[in-house]
Amino acid sequence: MLSICDLLKIYPGPVTALKSVNLEVSNGLLGLLGPNGAGKSTLMSIVAGLLQPTAGSISLDGVDIVANPAAVRRTLGYLPQEFGFYPELTGRKMLELMLKLKGVQGPHGTRKLAEDLLERVNLAHAANRKVGGYSGGMRQRLGLAQAVAGSPRMIIVDEPTAGLDPEERHRFYRLLAELGKDRIVLLSTHIVEDVATLCPRMAIIRNGTVLADTTPTSARAGMDGRVFEGFVPDEELSGFAESHRMLSAILVEGVTNRVRISMAPAASPPAGFRSVSATLEDAYLDIIRAPMPVVGAAA
Repeated sequence: MLSICDLLKIYPGPVTALKSVNLEVSNGLLGLLGPNGAGKSTLMSIVAGLLQPTAGSISLDGVDIVANPAAVRRTLGYLPQEFGFYPELTGRKMLELMLKLKGVQGPHGTRKLAEDLLERVNLAHAANRKVGGYSGGMRQRLGLAQAVAGSPRMIIVDEPTAGLDPEERHRFYRLLAELGKDRIVLLSTHIVEDVATLCPRMAIIRNGTVLADTTPTSARAGMDGRVFEGFVPDEELSGFAESHRMLSAILVEGVTNRVRISMAPAASPPAGFRSVSATLEDAYLDIIRAPMPVVGAAA
């Protein structure tokens, strides 16, 4: 069990990156969903023992991560958003180097372990190719190979599918789904599809605050009967957005927009708008675009 309690992180400035974050995570995939700059990477770095919080506590299976970050690193697999490789090395040589740096050894040697890991992430065919010639998805799978080395208790992946084409993204989904069967996997992303595809549980974060700790199914169900769709001319869109909670607006033929809005239950929609089935993206955007509560305001 991963327990995060009243976590606070303030950078010089001061800039408050995390505000009283509380989460408990057991085996399986938890999607941490939020826009860029929401505090996701800061939270992942603290959980990984790479960054000290300003206040609060984190423990993994009872071990205090803040007091003893080295202990969690021995049971952690981490794939950060930016992962550096030596482009002149082959995939196998690069992975062997990363395994040596992590101190992970296989019963039959580092080379055999690297080959087994490359097979697991479907890169065996490219083991002797230079990493500089790998696609973005191949580099991500190579990064995941080092993250899973040593059968870690917890795996953290930060924005793993950003920039991947659809085929590579779905290949990566299958790898993560397999890993989440018997360990904790934290998936930090701003891509709603990542969470909808993979995660039975999700936490939505904005401006360092966890706005929702729920499931994709519950989040969608909470929007039943509240999402409406219609068309708004481009010249009227700005004014329309001021008077409605607009979830999305897609330009159609350069002159009008297909607009989705959320409304309070039983409210009357604008003329020409019809009720539509809610998606997880609708639920996410509704939560993200709701006004933030004012600290100290009367209840």
